[in-house]
Amino acid sequence: MAASILVTGGTGTLGRLVVPLLRAAGHEVRVLTRHAHAPGDGITYVTGDLVKGEGVEEAVAGVDTVLHLAGGPKGDAEAAGHLVRAAGQAGVRHLVYISVIGADRVPLGWFRSKLAAERAVAESGIPWTTLRAAQFHDLVLTMAEKMAKLPVLPVPGGLRFQPVDAREVAARLAELTLGEPAGLVADLAGPKVYGMGELNRGYLKARGKHRLLMPVRMPGKAGRAYRAGENLTLDGALVGERTWEEFLAERVR
Repeated sequence: MAASILVTGGTGTLGRLVVPLLRAAGHEVRVLTRHAHAPGDGITYVTGDLVKGEGVEEAVAGVDTVLHLAGGPKGDAEAAGHLVRAAGQAGVRHLVYISVIGADRVPLGWFRSKLAAERAVAESGIPWTTLRAAQFHDLVLTMAEKMAKLPVLPVPGGLRFQPVDAREVAARLAELTLGEPAGLVADLAGPKVYGMGELNRGYLKARGKHRLLMPVRMPGKAGRAYRAGENLTLDGALVGERTWEEFLAERVR
């Protein structure tokens, strides 16, 4: 009998890509979501709120594996805490978590919350796997779209990214979820490193727009961390194939 899998954040950017892969592999999939959904395509939806700890016990009941994708600007550590407690009590046998490259190195609140969630998973007593990935092309596109509304685009000096395609992250997560617990695995990054100016120019070119780019300095510890490339993995990472330019050619018309 195929194992049953709970996916938190299963209706998000990444979840919408991972869930069909798990279903195609023949597994029962349950999705924890904050909003009610009608069941369909072999997927069961459970309504709950991880940050508040609501509906979590019902969501994990009877599942073998949990793939934790849900996240937001706040509350990741609390959400992970509620999830691992419920999963431990339910006898879950594999807990998989998606984190971000630099979680242990970039001194910003969101990165710290990701690291705290990583620790909650690792210290849960449940066999676990954590994948740190670079920023998705989709997130970089959202940033570029917002910045392009300004008459002059500020470009923090030394700020670099290795954007990765969400479909490649989804495929890797499906592989890890269906495999054995592996602890902290190799990071997954995109095939090229770009400065913020390069990313913005690529977007503007794809949209046929022109803006003035103005270099600025990012201050403080965060600025030093980014200039040192602490949000990058230049050695030892798994590297995707799809570039920012290829993503733009598909998404921007």
